Amino acid sequence: MTPVIVLFSILALALILIAAAGFRVVRPFEKGLIEFLGRYEKTVDSGLRWIMPFIKRLTKVDMREQVVDVPPQEVITKDNVVVTVDAVIYYEATDPVKLQYNVGNFILAVTKLAQTNLRNVVGDLDLDSALTSREVINAKLRQILDDATDKWGVRVVRVEIQRIEPPVDVTDAMHRQMKAERDRRAAVTEAEGQKRAAILKAEGVKESRVLEAEGQAEAIRRVADAEKYQKLTVAEGEGQAIERVFGAIHTGDPTPDLIAIRYLEALEQIADGTATKIFLPLDTAGVLGSVAAIGEMWKESTDGQVGS
Repeated sequence: MTPVIVLFSILALALILIAAAGFRVVRPFEKGLIEFLGRYEKTVDSGLRWIMPFIKRLTKVDMREQVVDVPPQEVITKDNVVVTVDAVIYYEATDPVKLQYNVGNFILAVTKLAQTNLRNVVGDLDLDSALTSREVINAKLRQILDDATDKWGVRVVRVEIQRIEPPVDVTDAMHRQMKAERDRRAAVTEAEGQKRAAILKAEGVKESRVLEAEGQAEAIRRVADAEKYQKLTVAEGEGQAIERVFGAIHTGDPTPDLIAIRYLEALEQIADGTATKIFLPLDTAGVLGSVAAIGEMWKESTDGQVGS
């Protein structure tokens, strides 16, 4: 009986170990594909799963976003310049069944597909466009890869061109061209600045001269107005004085006044501007008195006009 018990114990232990080997853990970012005798049976989510050992098989598929590095390769552009291009592809699995059964080596397949289409996309552009149109290249390449990998149960999230490197001689020529262009822009900017400064200076001088001329004209006009006002005032005063003298003559005794005026006119003709001595008659007291009276009246009239 002892050997039989030992045999059954060994068989029971073996069955327990085999049953325990059927427990599998599917992690949260994975999907489990169960095959029954080599045929696909179903897809299970994350958690603890038990499959019948030797009869069923569980294959795990990672559903996270993955990265594929496309190795550098030489590409000829449209203008026959050889450039070195490499890229990075980001993808995620959408159908674990297609990813498992429709492609044997997805990493190798998508790498070769990316290299081929990268040559096509970059080859349709000249060097300048290729260097400045990375976003366009990324978008075109992503669309091509996404359409091609759809039957593999994969979605290409994005494609990033890491570098587009021209030959050394082309790079040196580009640097010289860029420096020459910057020197030209600097010279143009400096010339435009000098031109603008000269224009502003000329406009300032012009405005200054115009303002100065306007100031001088205004000053001359004001001086002329003042002189005109002065002459008008003096003329009005003289006119009023003459009127007052004339009135005084005609309102009083005209005989001595007329004699005095005639006497003064005669003296002017006698002197004639060249005489140095004048002989007056003896009876001149009355005439001189009238002249003095007329002079006082003239002075009062003039002083009153000027004071007003």
